[in-house]
Amino acid sequence: MPARQLHRRHLLLSGAAVALTACSPAPSGAQESRYANSAFRRISDAEWRRRLPGLSYQVLRHEATERPFTSALNDEHRRGVFHCRGCDLALFRSEWKFDSGTGWPSFYRVIDGAVGTKRDFAIGIPRTEYHCARCLGHHGHLFEDGPRPTGLRYCNNGVALVFRPA
Repeated sequence: MPARQLHRRHLLLSGAAVALTACSPAPSGAQESRYANSAFRRISDAEWRRRLPGLSYQVLRHEATERPFTSALNDEHRRGVFHCRGCDLALFRSEWKFDSGTGWPSFYRVIDGAVGTKRDFAIGIPRTEYHCARCLGHHGHLFEDGPRPTGLRYCNNGVALVFRPA
């Protein structure tokens, strides 16, 4: 095989490998290993369907999205903690919540180790999806357009949360 053909094949294969690496899920700093043996990770889809209300099930277990401006949690301003509706893991403190104008409860910080992330190409552009570190329930997407001090916006589906007042 001529050297030119070999070089072209190597280049194409290398490019494909880089593209595949970019598409693979990449957990980030969520200490998911802490919850690797969680009983919540062994619950069947049928059991999740039984445990969760309809839209909560679709969002948490199948990455659906609730319509914007439909969650009562948009107007929740009391002190307390927002928990995962799937497994009750504490995710966000109320003082980290802000009005992003998007129609979904938004937070600029998450409790350490409470979420994991992965790349999401569902709408054709790369986004960062985040999920509960304990039950792996989908919560929303992470954007870099939030307020200080982090500059982050955890855009959460309200049906994936439960609020516990202080």
